[in-house]
Amino acid sequence: MREFKKLTPYEEAFQLMLNDISEIPDVEEVSLDEALGRVLAEDVKSPIDSPPFDRSAVDGYAVRAEDTFQAREYAPVELEVIYEITAGMESKAEVTSGKAVKLMTGNKMPKGANAVIMQEHVKREGNKIYVLRPVAPGQNVAFKGEDIKKGQVILKKGQILRPQDLSLLKSVGIKKVKVKRKPRVGIIVTGDELIEELDEKALTEGKILESNSIMLKGLVRQYFGEPVFYGVVPDDESTIKEKLERAKNECDLVLITGGSAFGDKDYAHRFVKLLFHGTTIKPGRPVGYGERVFVMSGYPVAVFAQFHLFVKYALAKLVGANFEPIKVKAKLTARVSSTLGRYEFVKVWYEDGKAKPIRKSGSGLISSLVESNGYITIPEDSEGYLEGEEVEVVLY
Repeated sequence: MREFKKLTPYEEAFQLMLNDISEIPDVEEVSLDEALGRVLAEDVKSPIDSPPFDRSAVDGYAVRAEDTFQAREYAPVELEVIYEITAGMESKAEVTSGKAVKLMTGNKMPKGANAVIMQEHVKREGNKIYVLRPVAPGQNVAFKGEDIKKGQVILKKGQILRPQDLSLLKSVGIKKVKVKRKPRVGIIVTGDELIEELDEKALTEGKILESNSIMLKGLVRQYFGEPVFYGVVPDDESTIKEKLERAKNECDLVLITGGSAFGDKDYAHRFVKLLFHGTTIKPGRPVGYGERVFVMSGYPVAVFAQFHLFVKYALAKLVGANFEPIKVKAKLTARVSSTLGRYEFVKVWYEDGKAKPIRKSGSGLISSLVESNGYITIPEDSEGYLEGEEVEVVLY
C-alpha cells in the first residue's frame, strides 16, 4: 500500500478546513420546547423590564425605612399592619408613617413603602409589629428592571441554547426564537468486510459488524446537525462515487468512512478535491477534507478522534455557534508518551481533578471509548507528559 508522501500538521489542516467552511444562511423559528441545543440566529432583546415592578425580595413587611432607623432589640419600634397580601396580589393600602403591609417574596411593593423588613426581625402581636432592627431605603427590594431592562440584549446570536437560557426567555414572555437550521450531514460507510446483522458464521470468515454509522449519527446530533444515512456501501468504485455525489448535492457536510488511505480498494478520496489528505494526528492519520467532505478512517476509534479534532468544529461554524468545548485542568495519574512529529489524541478518564490515561490503544478497540470521558492532546513537538504533570482535558 502506498504511503503518504507528506503529512499536514494538525493545526495547519484544521485552519484549512475551518477557512473553507461557511455559515449556512437558513433560519427557522421554533418554540422554546424545541429550542434546547439550537443556535440563535439573531440577538434577542427583552420586551419588558424584569422585574416588571419594584418587588419584595423576602417575606416580611413593607415599611418606610425612616420609621425603623431607631429600632433596636432592646427598644423596638411599633408599627401598625394595615394590609396583608399573598402571592400575586397587590396592596390596596398605601404605607404611611407608622404603618406596614405584610407581604411575600415577589409581591409588588405597596405605594409609599421603600424597604422590606424580614419577618424574622419583628415580633407580631395582633395588628402590631415590633421592629427589632433598622432597614435602609431599598433594603430587601428588587427594583423594576434591576435584572433586565426593556430592550436589553439578553442572548446573543450564536448562543447555544441551554435550559437556563430557555427559562430566561420565558420569564420575559418570549415563546419562540429564530435559530439556525440544523445542517444536514450525510454519512456513508464503506467496506466489503462490513455486515449489519449478527452472523456468527460470517464473523468467523472475517466479516465485521458495522458500528461507525450509529456513533456518527449520535455525534452529529450532539453537535448541532441532522444526520442523513446513505447506508453501508461495498468497496465498489462506481457505487461509492454515486453515493458521494448524491450526498454532496443533498447535504451541507458529508462524512465517509473507510477508503481514506491508499489500498487497492480505497476509493473515497479519489472523488473529492482535497485541501489536505494525511495529517499528523494519531489515531486517524489518513483523514482528508475538501468540498465539504471529510474522508475518514474505517476504525471507530480513529473516526471518533477525527470527529472531535475536526468535524465538530466544522458543524459549529456551519451554524455560527459560539462554541468552545468544556475543558478542565487535571493531573495525570500515569506517564503518556508520544513520538515527535505526531499530534496524539489520548483518551482519558477524568475524575476529581485527575486524568487517567486509557491504555487500550488500538483504533478498533471501541471499549476504550466507553471507558473514557475526555481526551488530551500531545502536540507534534512533544514526546509526552510525565505522571503528575498538569494537562488540559477536553470533555466529551
